[in-house]
Amino acid sequence: MQTAVKVKGASFIYEEASPEALFTPEDFTAEHKMMAQTAKAFAEREADPQREAVEAQDFDATVKLLHKAGELGLLAHSIPEAYGGLGLDKISKGIVGEAIGRTGSYGVAHSNHTCIATLPITYFGTEEQKQRYLPKLASGEYIGAYCLTEPASGSDALAAKTTAVLNEEGTHYILNGSKLYITNAAFSDTFIIYAKIDGEHFSAFIAEKDFPGLSLGPEEKKMGIKGSSTRTVLLEDCLVPKENLLGEPGKGHVIALNVLNLGRFNLGSACVGASKHALKLALEFTKNRVQFARSIAEFPAVKEKLALMASRIFAAESIQYRTAGLLEDALGSLYESTDHKAIARNMMEYASECSICKVFGSETLDYCADEALQLHGGAGFIQEYPIEQVYRDSRINRIFEGTNEINRLLLPVHFLRKASKGEVEFEPLVKSAYQAIQETPEQPAGKADWGRQVMQVLRNTLLISFGAAYEVYGGKLAEEQETLMKLSDLASALFSAESAILRAWKAGGKKSELMTALSETAAEEALYEGEKLAKQLIGQLIHDDRRDLLLTAVSRRFMKLGTSTRVERNRSIAEAMLEKGAYTIS
Repeated sequence: MQTAVKVKGASFIYEEASPEALFTPEDFTAEHKMMAQTAKAFAEREADPQREAVEAQDFDATVKLLHKAGELGLLAHSIPEAYGGLGLDKISKGIVGEAIGRTGSYGVAHSNHTCIATLPITYFGTEEQKQRYLPKLASGEYIGAYCLTEPASGSDALAAKTTAVLNEEGTHYILNGSKLYITNAAFSDTFIIYAKIDGEHFSAFIAEKDFPGLSLGPEEKKMGIKGSSTRTVLLEDCLVPKENLLGEPGKGHVIALNVLNLGRFNLGSACVGASKHALKLALEFTKNRVQFARSIAEFPAVKEKLALMASRIFAAESIQYRTAGLLEDALGSLYESTDHKAIARNMMEYASECSICKVFGSETLDYCADEALQLHGGAGFIQEYPIEQVYRDSRINRIFEGTNEINRLLLPVHFLRKASKGEVEFEPLVKSAYQAIQETPEQPAGKADWGRQVMQVLRNTLLISFGAAYEVYGGKLAEEQETLMKLSDLASALFSAESAILRAWKAGGKKSELMTALSETAAEEALYEGEKLAKQLIGQLIHDDRRDLLLTAVSRRFMKLGTSTRVERNRSIAEAMLEKGAYTIS
């Protein structure tokens, strides 16, 4: 049984990956492409026609769609074949998540069910629990919900007040408390509930909708995703059979926090799909909207907006499938494992990358939704136009699965924890980065050299900033949230640029020049963001003679990488998208 990973989590921070080591959409197998076609057809032919019914909270329509998805295998990708699933890889999980991401409220129900409501049982359930629940969750006969948030505990999940006490007969746990903002609550059959045994030991349980003492509050009135069910789950002496304890007593955090890593990856996939949909709506509208006797798509300012949206999507897509490949490497052999320690360890390995998927993906969708609505002008504010709903629905994604702020704090803490364990040779890396950044930069010799220099300058400034932060704050760095967030954003800029650049390199002659153009614009945007963050961090953290030297060196490095082809390149990107009428790389 494989338990070791090939690529260390967060290793992108200190070493350049090989293009061949990255999984990209160009590596899709025939099976992947078939799954993509099935999911796309379902979204367009089944979910889209039901959009109004779903938005009106016709939950029968939502459940029927979930049943149809179950018939097509779209709920079963992450459940082993032994339990009625398909046992597919994490690439397939990403493909389905992306296709469903454009369906609004239905997509929320679907993604919640297939990920955080099902995977706790898939990876941590007993044989009896798997046999009882997974086949029904795979087919859609059962719909699942995940119950973690409480009125007084959101990001601080371990502060939960819900209690579980074993009854005198030793047959049932008695649960008391409430769970807030629970997706799918109205029509769920199973609920993954977290509670503290005897008020102390944070644990997970599988409850069913008909268990005595489980009831629901009214539907929440929401700004977006109006068609999804969001209710409070009330537990008043709720009787949960002892055998429905999920995992070990007092180890609920292992399940909750690790499954959320996959939830963050899943959310990133959905956001990529929704971003592509927003761009498609913008392309359609700008081609048809005429002002000053010509289509507004012909105006250069509009083309720049379309190009920047497309390049940001390219980077997000590259991040998602790179991370999908990493997750498959870590978890592909553990579908039917009972070694919960190995499962938890491998789920945690790519926590940093999953956090970037969530943050970068959700902010890409917000950016694309906002720009697409802007390109609609006043029409974008009218419900008749689909972009209005995309805009409202996009906002929740920066809150779902741990807020973006919490995820930003996680990334540098995970990396520094690895360094403290000796998994990363931290001091030599920082020293090497100091030396490299002060060397006289050479003018890039072609596009490949430019891309390599972009990755190097982002990586070196990130390592220098990590070193400076640790030098100033030491073990108290975890409390310096402003610094941690900037470090996280700089790491995200590096990961997005590298993922885009290496993807284009790997594709080589297989694709047109468009992929190279998309990767260059994505990397250029990361470069601008990285320079700002690096200067802020160095200026804030270093106060001796090194400060001015480093700021000068950083400025010189970034200045050398400025391009003169931006306008022409972005116009060509926009024209390619307009010709196809959708996001394309060919």
